[in-house]
Amino acid sequence: MKKEKQPHFRREFLAPRYWGFWLGIGIWRLLLLLPYPLLCKIGGALGLLFSRLKVGKRRMKIVRRNLELCFPDYPADKIEYILQQNLRSVGMAIIETGMAWFWPDKRIKKWSKIEGLEHLQQNAPQGIIFVGVHFLTLELGARIVGLHHPGIGVYRPNDNPAFDWLQFRGRIRSNKALLDRKDLRAMIRALRGGETIWYAPDHDYGRKNAVFVPFFAVNQAATTTGSYYLLKSAPGCKVIPFAPLRNTDNSGYTVSISPPVDFTHFSDEESIAIAMNKLVEREIMRAAEQYMWLHRRFKTRPQESDPSLYE
Repeated sequence: MKKEKQPHFRREFLAPRYWGFWLGIGIWRLLLLLPYPLLCKIGGALGLLFSRLKVGKRRMKIVRRNLELCFPDYPADKIEYILQQNLRSVGMAIIETGMAWFWPDKRIKKWSKIEGLEHLQQNAPQGIIFVGVHFLTLELGARIVGLHHPGIGVYRPNDNPAFDWLQFRGRIRSNKALLDRKDLRAMIRALRGGETIWYAPDHDYGRKNAVFVPFFAVNQAATTTGSYYLLKSAPGCKVIPFAPLRNTDNSGYTVSISPPVDFTHFSDEESIAIAMNKLVEREIMRAAEQYMWLHRRFKTRPQESDPSLYE
């Protein structure tokens, strides 16, 4: 990644219009000094607070709708249970993002463990598409893995330049570089150079460069064709999924790295997208309550005239 593309601290960030932002960041950092068991309780409370805000109520409707669409056979009480557990994870995501960006390495290692690290180490020279679906713990999971096996992150620059700088600074702590998620050419160059690319193909990124294939019980879900271009442009690279999960007993985090998944017998955009969605589904089911269901995964319909699934 070229240095000039990286966000830098600007003197204008010290202007009065940013004072409220820095006050919030300061409170956030002070909060993170508390013991982890207490942070778990605070995270749960933040999730409850979020659900009572206007934006939270709107997002909880999206969570419930996504669960109903993906799991139509689940009874209402099971949907509600996952939703309530997911709500706690939403609150914890605020805490975990701060842990990922601000905690020292020693404290991260104390509260985490990795299973399957050998799959990265053994396949690194061939280039790795490291599939990390959007668990609410993903930010922290990337930091944990990066302490043992740094890779190249893929992200969306934030519209707030001060937050974008802070986000970049936090994420680069355990990565070699960060690439704009739209920079497919740079990802391909990195894979060809034997690098590990963090890759999350599970969101709805719009109609452009997408195919409509099954995702759970939704038969036509907009799915990125980026997976196809990466695999075809960097033959020989490995697809390795991982799941960064919060232990249910609040004892910390376990990152599970799976063996490489074989994509060599898929040759077109649609078949690769279907296979990638199946991989994503498998990872989500490790802990569905910790997944980012707040995202409108099915907002893009096959035809623009098709009715929204969220109305």
